[in-house]
Amino acid sequence: MNDWIAAVQKELGLNVSFDTDAILDAAREAAHATERKSAPITTYLMGVAAAQGASAQEIAAKIEKLAKSWPRAT
Repeated sequence: MNDWIAAVQKELGLNVSFDTDAILDAAREAAHATERKSAPITTYLMGVAAAQGASAQEIAAKIEKLAKSWPRAT
């Protein structure tokens, strides 16, 4: 996975550090709270929030809180 991330960063002209585990955990929470296809959209929105200045820890905490409060389908 690290090779892929490095290749994507190079391709997009990026050189950023981030918490891979926090992103994966938030994606997992989103997928389990709603549906699997919510995970990539959630991670995209996390990136937008980070670009606007939010910290990774703050973003991940908000996603986790939202996912845990999300009503479960019956």
